[in-house]
Amino acid sequence: MKWVTREKAKVDRIACPWLIKKFVDKNPEFLFVPPETIPQVVKDTGAIAYDAKGVELTHYKENGEERVSFDAIIKKYKLTDPALLELAKIVRGADAKIPNPPPESAGLEAVAHGFRNLAKDDFDNMRLQFPTYDALYKYCQLKTEGTQKLEYNVAQPAR
Repeated sequence: MKWVTREKAKVDRIACPWLIKKFVDKNPEFLFVPPETIPQVVKDTGAIAYDAKGVELTHYKENGEERVSFDAIIKKYKLTDPALLELAKIVRGADAKIPNPPPESAGLEAVAHGFRNLAKDDFDNMRLQFPTYDALYKYCQLKTEGTQKLEYNVAQPAR
């Protein structure tokens, strides 16, 4: 299947292709285009649009809290993996203004911003960032399985 979104991806628009490739469509083709061309690209190619204005798989509100396109894909395709749902919280916190985002969200947002500026284009950005999502997914598996105690190291001020 073809999937289309806005160009110059950072968090959600890289997390979504990772999610789609791993859990929804084993042979996806991604298109990154100027936002105003998305309706025509959908019409011309039959691509499924995500993280764009006026499409099904985009940001929405649930119980008064913003959800991101990553959440919309999880919901539409009925994905129930607890580690994936944990990862969704991190992505949501990195891509939307939500109350009490997970601490990992700030790091993901910083890394995504850096990769976007390192990458030569959106395809290179996906290539660079997918291992980050693989690692975060493994982290979330360990966290949800309770097989490893995860602790945060907080730097102490110098004395």
